[in-house]
Amino acid sequence: MNEVDFTVARGETLAIVGASGSGKSTLLGLLAGLDTPSEGSVKLDGVDIYGLDEDGRAGLRQAKLGFVFQSFQLLSHLTALENVMLPLELRREASPREKAEEMLGRVGLSSRLRHYPKYLSGGEQQRVALARAFVTQPPLLFADEPTGSLDAATGEAVIKLMFELNQERGSTLVLVTHDPSIAARCGRTITIAAGRLLRTPESAG
Repeated sequence: MNEVDFTVARGETLAIVGASGSGKSTLLGLLAGLDTPSEGSVKLDGVDIYGLDEDGRAGLRQAKLGFVFQSFQLLSHLTALENVMLPLELRREASPREKAEEMLGRVGLSSRLRHYPKYLSGGEQQRVALARAFVTQPPLLFADEPTGSLDAATGEAVIKLMFELNQERGSTLVLVTHDPSIAARCGRTITIAAGRLLRTPESAG
């Protein structure tokens, strides 16, 4: 990444687009504090996340971020309910089972609570991942090609649900996608090419 400089406003929905290998996922990893830049800074609510140590960044992610990945990233040895309960338990929140059950009901999986990931379809696994991402009501959500592993119809249903949940909870959404129709649902789009931000009117701000 080089010469990438932009601001995301609270409550905004932002799409990051670009060709395969352009650096979209790398940028998302840097924004989330999962990768370490050789120089530069990433500020969240005015705090430079790379001014924190690894434990500090982990604590910040736990408190403020939600993630939705292309490959679902569910823990295979946990049921759907246990996967969604996990971030609540890590935060030591009260009533994690009740909150997880409610969230899984919201994504239409009340009848699949005790199923392990291998017994769920791709669309069902991604809905579990959405429930897990939103159950802590994070102020900021990162999504990396959330429909990349799904067929078109299932992907459309998942994207529709993700935007509904995001609107309900008033989160800021930063979404990496190669799909122009998904990017068009966001309030703003920025384009990455060869690790650089293309300067367009839409990328200002």
